Amino acid sequence: MVSDEIYSRLIYEGRHVSLYSLDGMAERCLLMDGLSKAWAMCGWRLGFGAMPVQLAERMDTLMINTSSCAAAFTQWAAVEAFEGAASDAAVSAMMAEFSERRDVVVDGLNAIPGVRCHRPAGAFYVFPNIEATGWDERALQHALLNQAGVAVLAGTAFGAHGRGYLRLSYANSVANLEKGIQRIGNLLAGAPPGRSGSAAAVPT
Repeated sequence: MVSDEIYSRLIYEGRHVSLYSLDGMAERCLLMDGLSKAWAMCGWRLGFGAMPVQLAERMDTLMINTSSCAAAFTQWAAVEAFEGAASDAAVSAMMAEFSERRDVVVDGLNAIPGVRCHRPAGAFYVFPNIEATGWDERALQHALLNQAGVAVLAGTAFGAHGRGYLRLSYANSVANLEKGIQRIGNLLAGAPPGRSGSAAAVPT
């Protein structure tokens, strides 16, 4: 069993409980984590895992023959992330900022007619439902990018259950997020494809 816990530090309410920590799971669980989210090292591709010794030995062989080894500077960065005196405070400060951004985005989206958005308890994405707008999620994805200069992802990129949804990241400044929400609202104020009229063009 694989437990991907890359967002374990990015929790707004409650606390994360690792599957690996439950009785009997360490012997039959492969925990995967990394530094790209909580420590914002997205492009450095440094992760780690915890697993039974026999599996770790096989994983070691796999890694040697696929990616060789992690760069020295990323390993030193990991040491600082795990042991640095200011590391936990930096993660907490980032989470406070993300919490504000989350509320700006969720409140802004819920104020747009036809959009419903749940307030997530972790990570830095929202998954608003746009079914009541009359738009198809893929058509809206393309219209927002090409007409409004706003990049989103159609929910169906994550499977059939994402139909009628979009995914947005709020890993950006509050000012840019507010601008993006305004542009989404302006575009949705026009008629969706398939109805009379056409989608309103929004200047970028």
